[in-house]
Amino acid sequence: MGVLAEELKPAGGAALDQVLIASGVGLLLAAVLLVLGHGHRTGRLRALGALAALASRGAARGLPGWAALPMIVAMVSLITALLGMYWDISLHITRGRDEGPLANIAHYPILIGLFGIFAAGVIALALPVKEKPGPAPVRITRTWHVPAGGALVAGAGFYALLGFPLDDVWHRIFGQDVTLWGPTHLMLIGGAGLSLVGMLVLEREGLAASGVTPAPAALSYLRRGMACGGLLIGLSVFQAEFDFGVPQFRLVNQPFLIALAAGCALVAARLWVGRGGAVLAAVFYMVVRGGVSLAVGPVIGELNAAVPMYLAEAVLIELVALALIRRPLAFGVAAGFVVGTAGFAAEYAWTQVAFRLPWTPDILVEGVLMALAGGLSGAVLGVLLAEGLAGRLPRPAASRGLFAGSLLVIAAAVANCLVFTVPDRMQVTAALTPDGHGTFTLSRGLDDPAWIQVTAWQGGDLHVDLLERTGPATYRTTEPMPLDGTWKTLVRIHDGRTLAAVPVFLPEDPAIGAKELPADARFTRDVQAEQPLLQRELKQDVPGWVWAAASSVVLACTLLLVLALGWGVSRIAGAVRGRPAVRSGA
Repeated sequence: MGVLAEELKPAGGAALDQVLIASGVGLLLAAVLLVLGHGHRTGRLRALGALAALASRGAARGLPGWAALPMIVAMVSLITALLGMYWDISLHITRGRDEGPLANIAHYPILIGLFGIFAAGVIALALPVKEKPGPAPVRITRTWHVPAGGALVAGAGFYALLGFPLDDVWHRIFGQDVTLWGPTHLMLIGGAGLSLVGMLVLEREGLAASGVTPAPAALSYLRRGMACGGLLIGLSVFQAEFDFGVPQFRLVNQPFLIALAAGCALVAARLWVGRGGAVLAAVFYMVVRGGVSLAVGPVIGELNAAVPMYLAEAVLIELVALALIRRPLAFGVAAGFVVGTAGFAAEYAWTQVAFRLPWTPDILVEGVLMALAGGLSGAVLGVLLAEGLAGRLPRPAASRGLFAGSLLVIAAAVANCLVFTVPDRMQVTAALTPDGHGTFTLSRGLDDPAWIQVTAWQGGDLHVDLLERTGPATYRTTEPMPLDGTWKTLVRIHDGRTLAAVPVFLPEDPAIGAKELPADARFTRDVQAEQPLLQRELKQDVPGWVWAAASSVVLACTLLLVLALGWGVSRIAGAVRGRPAVRSGA
């Protein structure tokens, strides 16, 4: 049955009939959206206008309809996509690849959520008919002006949706990459997460629009805190492999990503929302992200994901603000520093109780340096975002320099996390018992590795077992290993820049022409790179220049989105300069 199940799962792109069905549904939804928008602009349909008026009197009170309705649609869509994404990752970890994209139930909330984000942006573009929306409208035609934030949300949503067809093309060329950090997968989650920047710009445009009754201070405070909390959620999605316990990159990547998200979203929250804004954003994050984890785990019955804390970083940022809030850039630098040091210490303690793979002393020095890089660069971006919304950006040369410098630091840190080595002429000798326990002896000892553990996945569940050291180079299991069916079981070794593995059991997979690797009672095998073992479906015969060219296309699209978001923040900053930003105190 295991082999038969694998035969039914394609190892490349989706079947043509599923591609046609998905394309047809996408075109139908786009047609419905086009009809609604065109009908509203020509006066033939009143549905959008009625919903926008209702939104501006309800949860989004204080915003004009062209900002209120899209904000609500986008936030609901983001939470829907988040649920689908964590559900989808859980399914891939426990069951492997899909029979097809339409056979995976988790793909539906992802598609609905991402289309909803795109639709929210399009609605913001369609709603203003006889008015110039906000202080920084973008001219489409002689009589049609749209909010810049709406254009950014639509662009981010389109970028995310584009990841779906490109993902199928990617699989056809390179095989399936069962990892969160596949280039097209990053488009899906990156577009959704970064749409929050567009939403913040849209909200600011709405607040600056003339003739709008201001919302109660508490409602405005809560709405902004939720938006910043949403940004924290979006930036934290990149950590999902660590959340589940199957990271395919070095452990120092996790403190970097946590500090980057905290620095950017929580610093922006404190500056833009006001006192307690960072804590409010972190609490909103915990409620939504924790709720999604509970929904996927205990409720749906799939694999549960750990949740980074962020509350300690939020409190630290609030304390730094007591002394430096009136000097935003100095505040950002100080906040980024404490996030990368004291925040690192807090998250280190949290991983010991909440994560399948806790942090270890092996990463202390480089982990703190990476957390500092993430915290400082993220905090600078958070300052630029909040000060842009308030109309107080530094002079253009300084702003652009800080923006570009932060992006370069982030790029360098990500590149560092992706660099790893495989030890030469290293072997592991295994002695397995019939009940699935085993003892593993390395051909040479390691001083203080980040982890030596057994990972078994895609057999219906996830098994992660941190091995117990019994000698200078000998380790043993603490739980029985699964060694049959569709399980992929391997010993993983991570020590400094070393990231390698030894296969224990690999199933037969006719779809990729792979034979079974049995779990013999005794064997000696070479230590090798992890990727060909964790991602057996990847094609190994694709020329390197094809990979480089495809990755360059994705990188160019990503840079275009990031630069567009920077343009949007700069545009609203210039338009509202000198106008008071309605905040709940410093």
